[in-house]
Amino acid sequence: MSKKSVGAAAIIINSEGRVLLVKHNYGKYNWELPGGLSELNESAEDTAKREVLEETGLEVTVGRLTGVYYEPNYDMHHFAFLCKVVGNQQPQPDAAEVTECKYYSIDDLPRPISDFTIARIQEAIKTDSNHLFHVIGPRQWFE
Repeated sequence: MSKKSVGAAAIIINSEGRVLLVKHNYGKYNWELPGGLSELNESAEDTAKREVLEETGLEVTVGRLTGVYYEPNYDMHHFAFLCKVVGNQQPQPDAAEVTECKYYSIDDLPRPISDFTIARIQEAIKTDSNHLFHVIGPRQWFE
């Protein structure tokens, strides 16, 4: 029996309505939501919390599920959650994987960024959407 991959990402919006993004030091060096692959015996919710802590040093509480994205090319499910920072912490990049982490205006996101990252942010801020499930194709990059 093959194992299915599960990923989870956190959408963290600060009091000014800006979204937290991280820039990895691998791949396309693109801006992403904090997140990553689930480990063995770990829920998607716990994955989101752990990845945020690892990548930004922030402790978060996991709130509303904002989307489930199925990626047929990798037979993988990605979960996206709205998360809140505990207390008054400021994000710090972990240096191992993340070179920068910053809050950005949703109307003025940094480049390079993928359509998948933009879509998850847009879905998260749509409070009236009951459309949780999405199928995603290969990512398109905005340089």
